[in-house]
Amino acid sequence: MTVAKKSSSKKDTILKIQNIVATTSLEKEVSLTTLARTQPNTEYNPDTFPGLVLRIKKPKSAVLVFSSGNLVCTGTKSIVQVRDVVQQVIKQLKKIGVHVVVKPKITVQNIVASGAINLNLNLNTLALELENTEYEPEQFPGLVYKLEYPTATFLLFSNGKLVCTGTKNKAQLDDSIVQLNKNVRAALRRIKEIEKKRKESGEDDF
Repeated sequence: MTVAKKSSSKKDTILKIQNIVATTSLEKEVSLTTLARTQPNTEYNPDTFPGLVLRIKKPKSAVLVFSSGNLVCTGTKSIVQVRDVVQQVIKQLKKIGVHVVVKPKITVQNIVASGAINLNLNLNTLALELENTEYEPEQFPGLVYKLEYPTATFLLFSNGKLVCTGTKNKAQLDDSIVQLNKNVRAALRRIKEIEKKRKESGEDDF
């Protein structure tokens, strides 16, 4: 799924959703032991983790199934895919005698998207000018920037590439990239103004 949103630079910023983490409840108890014993696409190690991993081939995804009937779906790239995966899980559960009668309510917990803001970034100066940043180039080449509203966390790279996590719907994702563009471009203007004043004062001559 690709999301296009106009940025403050009047150019489109393209975001591509890479992963959606969603949860739902089937409101039925599930015997994970029976599910693991009868279904080949499962992994279940109760000594290390209480949930069973059920892998779906198409769309490629993984679902954590808990004995309470709660599901955590990862790997999908759209809500349509999430619904499809949940229905596939329901069909598999029917094979072991678990008949789901409710229409599962899907809640998106996190969207991971990648894209670019079409700027070359000096991460060292940007880390000083922007609030809520973490930048340790010896450990990781990207700058971590946390946006307070809407809540989102960005990984920014010097070539303008980015990864966004923390949003829960398309509107939040769109708003976060607009706010990112606004904040980054404002910071770049401030940096440029500081450099201009420094040159005018002759500080660069020393």
